[in-house]
Amino acid sequence: MSQEPNNHPSRTQRQSTEEVPPTSWFRRIKTVSSLVFSAFIVGAAVLFIALLYMRSQALPVSKMDPSTEIIDIHGEILETLNGGRNSQSVTLQEISPYLIQATLAIEDRSFYHHVGFDVKGIARATVVNLQHMAKVQGAGTITQQLARNMYLTHERTWTRKLKETYYAVQMELQMSKDEILDQYLNQIYYGHSTYGIQAASRLFFGKDALDLTLAESAMLAGIPKGPRYYSPYYDLKNAKERQGTVLQTMVTAGAITQQEADQASKDKLDILALEPRKPPIGGYFRDYVRNLATEQFGISEELFEEGGLKVYTSLDATTQRIAEQVVTEQMDKQGELQAALIAIDPRNGYVRAMVGGRSYAENQFNRVFANTRQPGSAFKPIVYITALQQKQFTPLTRFKSEPTTFSYDNGRQSYTPNNFGNIYFNWIDLRQAIAKSDNIFAVHSIIEVGADNVIATARRMGITSPMKPLPSLALGTFPVSPFEMASAFAIFASGGMRTDPVAILRIENRTGRVLYEAKPVQEQVFDPAYTYVMTHLMEGVFEQGGTGNRVSAVLKRPVAGKTGTTNTDAWLVGYTPELSTAVWVGYDKDRNISTLESHLAAPIFAEFTERALESVPPKLFPIPPGVVSVNIDPISGKLANEDCPKSRLETFIQGTEPTQYCTEQQPKKDSVGTPVKPKGTWWEDLKRWWGE
Repeated sequence: MSQEPNNHPSRTQRQSTEEVPPTSWFRRIKTVSSLVFSAFIVGAAVLFIALLYMRSQALPVSKMDPSTEIIDIHGEILETLNGGRNSQSVTLQEISPYLIQATLAIEDRSFYHHVGFDVKGIARATVVNLQHMAKVQGAGTITQQLARNMYLTHERTWTRKLKETYYAVQMELQMSKDEILDQYLNQIYYGHSTYGIQAASRLFFGKDALDLTLAESAMLAGIPKGPRYYSPYYDLKNAKERQGTVLQTMVTAGAITQQEADQASKDKLDILALEPRKPPIGGYFRDYVRNLATEQFGISEELFEEGGLKVYTSLDATTQRIAEQVVTEQMDKQGELQAALIAIDPRNGYVRAMVGGRSYAENQFNRVFANTRQPGSAFKPIVYITALQQKQFTPLTRFKSEPTTFSYDNGRQSYTPNNFGNIYFNWIDLRQAIAKSDNIFAVHSIIEVGADNVIATARRMGITSPMKPLPSLALGTFPVSPFEMASAFAIFASGGMRTDPVAILRIENRTGRVLYEAKPVQEQVFDPAYTYVMTHLMEGVFEQGGTGNRVSAVLKRPVAGKTGTTNTDAWLVGYTPELSTAVWVGYDKDRNISTLESHLAAPIFAEFTERALESVPPKLFPIPPGVVSVNIDPISGKLANEDCPKSRLETFIQGTEPTQYCTEQQPKKDSVGTPVKPKGTWWEDLKRWWGE
């Protein structure tokens, strides 16, 4: 019996063709999903840890740290310590919005949306570069550019690009977008050794970055891509084309309208001529500031040089330029003769100008602080203010000007001074002695008050130079620096108030934290009445017969002061209510000065004072309480009446003025019984009116 063919599949075949149960597929999907999710969690954890690590790690030391800036009283940069770089930092609020918009549009439209690198930008640049088979478009963000400029070189390698991206992300983690943009705009290179938008704005347009117009902003925003190619100083045509590109990019970005772009492209740009950089002013002052900061205020040399500090000083750049110009003009063709000038504001102690020599470029020794020069007769007012206080000297105190030998040290020693040119004046009073710089009168005075007391007065006035209690001290035989003299005379100008001289007002680090702030000490050294009497006496130095009379035509305002001359030194130390100035002229190597050279200090003082205060209305020295002014007869030293027509207005500490008239005749009285004062000069009448 034949068998029928077996048409049924075998067991194995049946199993292979059966469908996989749904539960098996579910398990597979679950397994894969679990693996993917686990990988995502692990990846996220790794990324989170990596980001935490990057955030916690300090960024490298920048090779473009902000430069330390030395700044004058009005905000002008005196010097930037950066090896010749022209830069000046400003905040975003001090930059034109047009410039910010133009920079973002042309450099990084997605700046506020990416994390340091722009994925879309990279993809777009890759496509464009592949189409052209060359690198025609970059993909670097503003953050990447800043990272490259601050931490890396400009070599074209993948290693550098990876580091740049890493640092860019790290910066985004540690800084806000505005902080990054702020640093970028203050670091970017605009050509011509100029870094940062403020310096560029000043260089190209002579204005602050805040004041840039749309046209100017578009021009400047286009330069950093290629300063050698797009700078208007090199190629104005290229610069204008680049400006147009920037403007159209701003239109595309929605920052401006097409109409605004068209108008800006037509606007005429007043680009300044490119001039050689002028050497910084105030070289001697800048050295002084550096020494103060590093030697007295605890700031290291490295921090001062490279720490991006802002050093705010008391110097007035305009006044400093005048001082340098006057010294240069007056010392022209004077051979090796040197000069020094220091000007201090007596109201607050601020150093306004400092010239330590005729040329800082040739010689950096600062003679303002030289403590080897004798002040000569310029020291006498310190003797006389002591005498006014302690011995009740008055402007009418008299001594005989004649050759005299003085005994001191209980008669064990003697001293025989002489007047310049051996010229003597017989009986003279204190006013005449100061005006004529009589030496005999000065030694009489120091013998009367005691040299120890004069030294004590000098110490109270801030003079620390070594002195000995000898009669010759009255003639300025012990060296004192011009700085000390200007500071001491400022006390006369300020009504007896001594203020420590101030050169540095404040020092801030790169983040704005104050590292040092001046807190000058003030002390009332003299009663204002005494300093006013001294001032009134020293005004006579510039009047007829005074040793400073030769420059009286230059001075157009009330000025008091004292000349001083030795064999090797010429001085004029004087003041107005706004400025106390010491001028010294001499040689560095104790070489004697000629008669002509001894007259140079006065014109330097007068010319500087008038030019420095040209915009300041002339002011009389304020008359304090405790002072009386009366007309006196200079011959008898008594009150003047009609019988003594050659009277002069004199000032006294109240209670020390004369009470008797020059003759028995009583002065005439007006209809109400008030004495009629004899007529004086118009200047005396003006001062008397002011005092009343």
